[in-house]
Amino acid sequence: MSPVQELLEKKYNSGFLNKSEKIIPVILFLMAAVSVLTTLGIVFTLVFETFTFFKTVSLTEFFTETNWYPFSASAASYGILPLVVGTLKVTFIASLSAIPVGLAVAIYLSEYASETTRKVMKPILEVLAGVPTIVYGFFALTFVTPQLRTIFPSIELFNAISPGIVVGIMITPMIVSLSEDALSSVPQSVRQGALALGATKWEVAWKVAVPAALSGILASIVLAVSRAIGETMIVSIAAGSTPSADLSLTSSLQTMTSYIVQVSTGDAGFGTTIYYSIYAVGFTLFLFTLVMNILAQRISKRFREEY
Repeated sequence: MSPVQELLEKKYNSGFLNKSEKIIPVILFLMAAVSVLTTLGIVFTLVFETFTFFKTVSLTEFFTETNWYPFSASAASYGILPLVVGTLKVTFIASLSAIPVGLAVAIYLSEYASETTRKVMKPILEVLAGVPTIVYGFFALTFVTPQLRTIFPSIELFNAISPGIVVGIMITPMIVSLSEDALSSVPQSVRQGALALGATKWEVAWKVAVPAALSGILASIVLAVSRAIGETMIVSIAAGSTPSADLSLTSSLQTMTSYIVQVSTGDAGFGTTIYYSIYAVGFTLFLFTLVMNILAQRISKRFREEY
């Protein structure tokens, strides 16, 4: 062993460096354990309280009944279908408004925009992601809904279209950012090869870059839809609080998240069936988002292209 190696070995074995090397892995492990334990704690709480709810309400009633009247004094009904339908209606409208716009903007930024334009537009889009959702909610109620009612007078003050559009605006930056990253990761050599074969700029973008980045694009869409399903404040303010299993988009509705907000504000006492119902609804919402995230991972692996 050379003198330099001996000096380094001596410093390592007897100095602060040796102690820090032993302490740092422990600190990092504890930080990772906190994240895991927090997740397990949330899941355990949801499962435990949900089982408490199902001691009073049967699974058959919860998943098959079409009426949700938990506050009825004479005949309370806990069929979650109206809340699920309301959630899916808002999510459907949000997806219709966000996916085409988000994908178009991502293609423009990746394939057509200059570097200067990209540097200006991306931060502006990221500002949309930073706007508090309660601001989006009041924007939907006080601006979007009145504009829609001037065009379609039959639309009620609380409806599915207005919050759906605004939720779509909210999730658009997520689709743009993740899809643009996926498109930018496609090697330039692939584009240059297509151009050399006589393809137009649009053909390169749509028939070469998009299929090559399909994994990231689909994953971004699924994650954005999952975000729309779990949105709370926008639908609580602008969608109303009327559980309904019909497919009307112009009338008041209630989503799973808005019901949780309604009960959490003090409409039910601790330990009552209504109180425990928020955990059952929350667990159902958890399953929705879990499936969406698993689907995003499967899609990402299924369509991934490696260069």
